[in-house]
Amino acid sequence: MLTDSDLGAIALTVKLAGLVTLILLLIGTPVAWWLARTRSWLKVPVGAVVAMPLVLPPTVIGFYLLVAMGPHGPVGQFTQSMGWGVLPFTFWGLVVASIFYSLPFVVQPLQNAFESIGDRPMEVAATLRASPLDTFFSVVLPLARPGYLTASVMGFAHTVGEFGVVLMVGGNIPNQTRVVSVQIYDHVEALEYADAHRLAAVMLVFSFTVLLALYAFNPTGRRR
Repeated sequence: MLTDSDLGAIALTVKLAGLVTLILLLIGTPVAWWLARTRSWLKVPVGAVVAMPLVLPPTVIGFYLLVAMGPHGPVGQFTQSMGWGVLPFTFWGLVVASIFYSLPFVVQPLQNAFESIGDRPMEVAATLRASPLDTFFSVVLPLARPGYLTASVMGFAHTVGEFGVVLMVGGNIPNQTRVVSVQIYDHVEALEYADAHRLAAVMLVFSFTVLLALYAFNPTGRRR
């Protein structure tokens, strides 16, 4: 049986992953659209910045976010001036850190989906006097639906599996920043292997179910 602490960590993790995924879809859509359509020389450096979490150690990202959001960092000074306090070791600090860390897992599938559409559908919409905004919502979004499915699943799953970044930025505060990955670490550190096994099994089943659903319901995933 899962303990109350385990259930609290699961609930917090689902809340974090759901909120981060929603924010990333809102942020990632214009970024991915710009990367897919632009011919600017900035495309390469911006794409590299977006993809950096794929290669940077999580502790490096967590360290710089901790410094930036700390009381003497630029973000920390701004949040303090607004009366919000500092973000490290809070739930919203986890949200900000998770957005940075999971960004490429949302932007890249969306960018690939937008690039695969090509110019023809938008040219046809333009001949029918559709505005760019109408074209995007009526033509692009329906055609990019598989990309949105992949981005949502990957962004959610990656946020659920975070460890290094959330531990650096959020610490280990019950019901506030202690997510599932940190809870498993706590069990192992306390030699509570049975509890660690149960919670790890839940994560294993979750990961398999997510990937199974992705490949089953995403035609692009099946073809690949």
